[in-house]
Amino acid sequence: MSIATQKSISNPPGGLLIWIVIYLELLTYGIAFIGLAYYGSVNRADFHNDSLLLNRTIGGINTVLLLSSGFLVAKGVFAFKLKELTKTSRYFSWAMLLGLGFLTLKGFEYYDKIMAGISMDYSSFYIFYWLLTAFHWVHVLVGIVILFFIRRSIIKKQYQANLMDIEAGAAFWHMCDLIWLLLFPILYLIF
Repeated sequence: MSIATQKSISNPPGGLLIWIVIYLELLTYGIAFIGLAYYGSVNRADFHNDSLLLNRTIGGINTVLLLSSGFLVAKGVFAFKLKELTKTSRYFSWAMLLGLGFLTLKGFEYYDKIMAGISMDYSSFYIFYWLLTAFHWVHVLVGIVILFFIRRSIIKKQYQANLMDIEAGAAFWHMCDLIWLLLFPILYLIF
């Protein structure tokens, strides 16, 4: 096995540190999902009725927004590998815009819940809903900030072809996609 092959095996895309972060985040959400499943099985009817109060249309649109933004980030990484920095910048710009769309729609959904008197103390279901979705909202915001700084560096031509940083940012963004792909059906559709 060549040294280059060994290096690529020992260093996943974005580097080992980002993958440790991603695994810890997924572990955290996994524990929360286990708690949600347990309390949901104990209070099935209440969880079902509370789930019906969620806006599935907004949840569905947000799913499309995040999946589309994830696709654009992947295209941006590919463009960067081809040294097409203008395309990389455009793809990241569109991904950030879709991410901001997600945050905005989620904000409207939160506003509707608050105006309807549905806060964390409304029910066990809404404790999970608020904690899980708000934690995810913060992750998406952080992901947008990461993409912004990567894009800014590319525009200013300060980037010295650091693929590892770009892949780390993309991996974090895809983690946000993955978490939402678990949250949406569990919270909005299953109960």
